[in-house]
Amino acid sequence: MYSREKNQRLNAAVAEHIVKEVKPTIVDGQFREEDMDDIMHSMMVLNPSIEVYLLDNEGTILNYVAPYKKVKLESVDLSPINKFLENNGQEFVLGDDPRNPGVTKEFSVAPILEEDRQNGFVYVILASEEYDNTHKTLIDNFLMRLGGKTMILTLLAAMFIGLLVIWLITRNIQQIIETVRSFQSGNLQARVPVRSKGEISQLGTSFNEMADTIVQNLEKMKATENLRRELIANVSHDLRTPIAIIHGYVETMIMKADSLEEADRKKYMSTILESTDKLKKLVADLFELSKLEAKEIEPQKEPFFITELIQDISQKHKLMAGKKSITIVPVISKDLPMVHADVSLIERVLQNLIDNAIKFTEDGGIITIETHRAADKVEVKISDTGEGIPEEEIPYIFDRYHTLSGGAKNKKLLNKVSTGLGLAIVKKILEIHNTTINLTSKLNKGSSFYFSLPLYQGK
Repeated sequence: MYSREKNQRLNAAVAEHIVKEVKPTIVDGQFREEDMDDIMHSMMVLNPSIEVYLLDNEGTILNYVAPYKKVKLESVDLSPINKFLENNGQEFVLGDDPRNPGVTKEFSVAPILEEDRQNGFVYVILASEEYDNTHKTLIDNFLMRLGGKTMILTLLAAMFIGLLVIWLITRNIQQIIETVRSFQSGNLQARVPVRSKGEISQLGTSFNEMADTIVQNLEKMKATENLRRELIANVSHDLRTPIAIIHGYVETMIMKADSLEEADRKKYMSTILESTDKLKKLVADLFELSKLEAKEIEPQKEPFFITELIQDISQKHKLMAGKKSITIVPVISKDLPMVHADVSLIERVLQNLIDNAIKFTEDGGIITIETHRAADKVEVKISDTGEGIPEEEIPYIFDRYHTLSGGAKNKKLLNKVSTGLGLAIVKKILEIHNTTINLTSKLNKGSSFYFSLPLYQGK
């Protein structure tokens, strides 16, 4: 369209020039033959690619100069002609092509005036059919050459970009491979540097997260292995002691079977029984703690009154406490609602805590068991008037086989009657109930252990 508009603008005065040069006249409704010859001559001089048509005032084609005389229309529409004349050819207008009905082309037109009377028009098609064919062929060839060059440039650009992308990808992949090999060789701190976004970066991030997880698991395994070794050492020591005692007294009884007095025999048998009880308790505690740590025990929760359980346990421990003149004082809040927990496991918690309090409370001391409601929970607190726990020991008091670094009396008592697993079992039982055991303690004043249980909400 740009080319056609340019052609019309440049040749807008062609028709007017023909009129001035030839001055065609109409005789008996037809243009004179000599005028047509002059038009042909002018056309060949001016532009051999144009077609000239002589029209009457209604647009009827009276004569023409066109290649091969191939004209199919008898008249042309006057609307584009009038519009062209109104704007002196300064506005782009397309008119009928007499050789191709339904096709419009750029044109030039000028009126034929005779004694100030208009006798018709000189209508010039500025792009003949031959011109269009040649123009189309040249344009197609130009586009083909341009397309070929563009394709070559596109292929070169695509090749360059592809090589660049492949280099970037392989560089990042090679970096990831080197990091993986370094990690495989034992450099657990090797990580893939992530500087951008994308799938390769996501792969690097995933490897880093996997490496962090592996390192964390290795550290946990090392910690578990250390605990296992410590546990085996402690268990071996604890098992060796009662077994050695049992073996020694049995051996003595066999060697002195004929000379051993009845009182000594009973004493030896009592010591053997005490050692077997300790051995049985140690094995039971180890078995229970192992099942808790392996999460093989699932709490069978049910509603029950914690106050009734505390009263029952207090009665059971009065005889043990009475041997040391220790008083157990339950301080029970009235009208406490039921809690929701495993009654047998909570009984085990209370039993271990009261046993622990009795062991580390001096003769004549007091153990207090308190309960009170706190929002949607019931808090249970067991306090004693024992020697207390050093502040630096509190974070480790629930670890397996942790021994106090405080007074010699406590250490001696612990080695004599404790398996070192009671508080660890308490912690694990409360963990599977989604609660925790807490501790406050002051030296020479006593310790307080407390935990909470959820209220029974009903169905």
